Amino acid sequence: MQVSIQDTTGTELSPGQQGEICVAGPAVFPGYLDNDAANAESFRDGWFRTGDLGMVDDEGYVYVTGRASDMFISGGSNVYPREIEERLLRHPSIAEVAVVGVPDPRWGEVGVAVCVAAGARPADTDELRSWLGESLARYKIPKRFVWWDDIPKSGYGKVVKRTIKQRLETS
Repeated sequence: MQVSIQDTTGTELSPGQQGEICVAGPAVFPGYLDNDAANAESFRDGWFRTGDLGMVDDEGYVYVTGRASDMFISGGSNVYPREIEERLLRHPSIAEVAVVGVPDPRWGEVGVAVCVAAGARPADTDELRSWLGESLARYKIPKRFVWWDDIPKSGYGKVVKRTIKQRLETS
């Protein structure tokens, strides 16, 4: 199998740069039966586009950093929720978190952090913003923090961000 980290145009990226994980080789399926649109979206120049984001290090190890479909654009900058979620999970008052992008008239999209408190009461929003500001650029810090009793998950235990977005729209 061959693995390539590529940008949105299909250019291979250098070690340490994040992009889409693409694969090629005999174990990759040949394509979707009678679905030219799906094939055009999933394959580029012989590479299968996995939809996973990642990077490779100098030794050739691949690191998965998130899903391309989770990324959102705020004020012209790409925001990768997993990076924010990993930092928020280090805060002692957060047991679980999911960050999603929601429409915003000024920025295009902004981040909303859906959190489950680790203790009896949620953390102060200003404290969380300040705490995140120590390690994240300002544009990555969620504009809103909401507190739920639990985060929706699939039967496999995977966070379902589509459901989170729908619930945020109706609340």
